[in-house]
Amino acid sequence: MPLQSFAQTKADSLWGVWEDTSQADTNRLDALHLYIWEVHLFYNPDSAYYLAQVLYDYAEERENKIFMGRANTTQGVSFAIVNEVDSAIVYYQKAMSIFNDIGYKTGMASILNNLGTIYYDRGDLQLALGIYMQAKNILVEMDDKYRTAQIQGNVGMVFADIGDHGRAIEEYNSSLKIFEELKDKKGIADTYNLIGVIYNNWGEYDLGVEYFNNSLKIYQELEGNYSNRIAVEFHNLGTSYSYLNKNDTALFYFEKCIGIRKEMDDQEGLASTYHNIGTIYEAKNELDSALYFLDKSLKIYKKYEDKNELSMCLNSLGRVYYAKGDINKALKYNEQALTIANEAGYASRIKDASYSLYESYTKKGNSRKALEMYELYVTMHDSIKSDENRKAVLSQEYRYAYEKKAATDSIKAIEAKKITDAQIATQKAQLKIEKTQRYALYGGIFLLLIFGGVIYNRFKKSQQQKAEIEVQKTEVEKQKALVDIKNEEILDSIIYAKRIQSAILPPPRIVKEYLKESFIIYKPKDVVAGDFYWMKQKEGIALFAAADCTGHGVPGAMISVVCNNALNRAVREYGLTDPGLILDKTRDIVVKEFGKSETNVNDGMDIALCSIKDDKLCYAGAHIPLWIYRNGELIETKANKQPIGNFDNPLPYTTHSFDLLKGDTLYLLSDGFVDQFGGERGKKFKVKALKDLLLSIQDKTMDEQKVIIDDVFEKWKGELEQVDDVCMIGVRI
Repeated sequence: MPLQSFAQTKADSLWGVWEDTSQADTNRLDALHLYIWEVHLFYNPDSAYYLAQVLYDYAEERENKIFMGRANTTQGVSFAIVNEVDSAIVYYQKAMSIFNDIGYKTGMASILNNLGTIYYDRGDLQLALGIYMQAKNILVEMDDKYRTAQIQGNVGMVFADIGDHGRAIEEYNSSLKIFEELKDKKGIADTYNLIGVIYNNWGEYDLGVEYFNNSLKIYQELEGNYSNRIAVEFHNLGTSYSYLNKNDTALFYFEKCIGIRKEMDDQEGLASTYHNIGTIYEAKNELDSALYFLDKSLKIYKKYEDKNELSMCLNSLGRVYYAKGDINKALKYNEQALTIANEAGYASRIKDASYSLYESYTKKGNSRKALEMYELYVTMHDSIKSDENRKAVLSQEYRYAYEKKAATDSIKAIEAKKITDAQIATQKAQLKIEKTQRYALYGGIFLLLIFGGVIYNRFKKSQQQKAEIEVQKTEVEKQKALVDIKNEEILDSIIYAKRIQSAILPPPRIVKEYLKESFIIYKPKDVVAGDFYWMKQKEGIALFAAADCTGHGVPGAMISVVCNNALNRAVREYGLTDPGLILDKTRDIVVKEFGKSETNVNDGMDIALCSIKDDKLCYAGAHIPLWIYRNGELIETKANKQPIGNFDNPLPYTTHSFDLLKGDTLYLLSDGFVDQFGGERGKKFKVKALKDLLLSIQDKTMDEQKVIIDDVFEKWKGELEQVDDVCMIGVRI
């Protein structure tokens, strides 16, 4: 599947084919399908889902089942990207049913690959393996070498995770042979990486380094953006060098990896790298630093429910607590790690967790549980390292070693207490002599004790004062470290919230597609905002809105996500296109969502919502009016004086309708612009000043207007703090 967007000219060309009704239906469908995948799917899944529905409807109208199935597949992928896997499975099953009916094997193999990946990510390895094998069999039957090589890579990964490394290498080598035959450098690089992982798992870390370096070299030479793959190879090299006890080299590669993954906002990748850095600090016995990075890793893994990595991270935390002497916490984390590993069937994770538990139970003196865990460790170790089952032999060896050690300890204890009669007699004589000498010394010692006591008392007070200062210093440093950690966690959360909020905003390209002469000014006060802009297209009607939710920053952003979702549901689920009815339904949904809280939530949203179809404009608003420039003046249409949210005696929102004229210009905006303090006297900008500004720039294009308005705002604000989020939409007819 392509992971990079086409160049802009390519995207325009695809869209042009779709819009060209003189083209053959198959050409148009193919162009729209490629356009969705290359331009929207991995950057705005929401838009991709909508366009895929357009694709499905047109394909159904033309009775083209292949593209009906492809549309369902695309919708499944759009849900998978945002981790709504249950919905993804539903659409994959719809596509599979269509492809199966028409015998379209290529599509069937593709769906099976996607389903296998879902179950692999969920940790259901046996089911994933069965699905991947079905896909492989279809592709082999079709003699589709390239896709066969790809699916063999997936099959190999599952075999590796369940501990059958022999089968994994077999699949990888077969895949590598095909890629070399096809001269597919990316496929070769991918397979080198997978083989390197196997060698790492086998403990052949030098070979792992060799394969990872070969893979890295190819990715760096390939044209295109392979930042993600380069980051993976840096991570893998860091892992190999850490196993080789070359910790400084390992940290060097991990730092290079983190730099790339932060730029990409790759949270799952960062979690893995944080985990490995934690294990390096564990090896260096810098245990607090190890816990810091492992905790960062664990928080991310819990969000994504990656059982393999989650089990590994929990086990690492257990090891660190073991090293700190906190055996109870060590047992807690290691037991969680073993439970998750057993549920998912990860052989290597079971092996690691069972050995950690063996050490902890031994430390606790629980010999029975220690022996049980060691036998489990030996079993899993054998299944990974060899095709032969040596569990019984090694179990006996352990029992022998364990019993021998216990016997040795008992003998040592007895010998330590053994004293011969001769030794006792000698000791008694020596004691008698020493008793006489002691009496002679007591007098002198007594005087020395009095003098020493005075000196010691002064020394003790001095040491106590010094100790108190050290304790205070340590506590201050500890509190500073905690504050730094909390600040970083808060910043990480805010950045993640920004990622979520960015995902709900329509991309500029979509806006320009449906509102060709338009601009959007969007200036959050903080990293995230309570303001947002919104757009949908349904039945040839362009719907767009500027919204201002209660508050700003993280609280405002959280409310904006709820309100944005409510708008989407009003259009998608209820099929509404009338602005007033949309706002009525949105209010119902928002009130119901906030009503689930045990506390009273009075937050909500102000909004101006418009729809345009042909020359017809409809508008409804909650506190935010609509301005229309026409014939030299700004005409204001008032909004209902009630928010989207809890309100006493709410009334239906009023829909205002207008016949548009050529050159009409519409403006929708939140109050952040007019409430901004600035200028020479530090006063608010105010509505009249903004209207005068808009009237003065009507001879400019919408793009020019945006630059002028933004420049005026920044100059007005000057060095003062921005007081609120700013959102403004301008549209010229």
